[in-house]
Amino acid sequence: MEATLEANRRETLGKNEARRTRRAGRVPAVVYGAATEGASREATSIDVDPKALLRILHSDSGANTLISLKLGDANDKVLVRDYLLDPVTHAILHADFYRVAMDKLLQITVPVVVKGEAKGVKLQGGILEFVRREIEIECLPSDIPEHVEVDVTELMVHDGVRVRDIAQQSKWKPLIDGDTMLVHVILPKAEESAAAADATAAPTATSEPEVLKKGKKDEDADKKDDKKKDDKKK
Repeated sequence: MEATLEANRRETLGKNEARRTRRAGRVPAVVYGAATEGASREATSIDVDPKALLRILHSDSGANTLISLKLGDANDKVLVRDYLLDPVTHAILHADFYRVAMDKLLQITVPVVVKGEAKGVKLQGGILEFVRREIEIECLPSDIPEHVEVDVTELMVHDGVRVRDIAQQSKWKPLIDGDTMLVHVILPKAEESAAAADATAAPTATSEPEVLKKGKKDEDADKKDDKKKDDKKK
């Protein structure tokens, strides 16, 4: 997804100026990096429309949205590097952008989403558990996917999907080890504990004969003691 965002250059800086910018209905921001070789990498202070920026951040691609940033006569391609929200009102307070070159690969983190309902959940009472909700990939800025889709339909209990199981994509490649687990189907903890207890429990021997034998010995001993007492009386 690509979006457009208009910006104004900020000539004065500082906390007081940032507050004035917010009171004027804009959000202070900074653009970093150079779009082309040899261009200045000096940071540029700007302000943007908070509503337009929030629409981008709340879209399906979120902070991975490729943005055409219009600043005067310039039209740079940027991505959101970071942003700050008010902890109470959730209003956006500040944003950082970085310029990207459209012909250069970049490394970016994208979310993992699942497709379908696992058979191990539907038929065996298992639980689908995320091991990783994001993975790092490499691609061109124009090929950034909104997410990486994982089909879990055929997963039974104890089955999982690893990075190497994802359908190969020509436009991007994962940057983490192929053996890395993304999602798997597990048993509920109570069932796992019960299964483990059954597997480790040793067969118990019947103790009743021993108790009976012991009781018999005690009874015989009591009879002997009674007989000795009777002999002494005589």
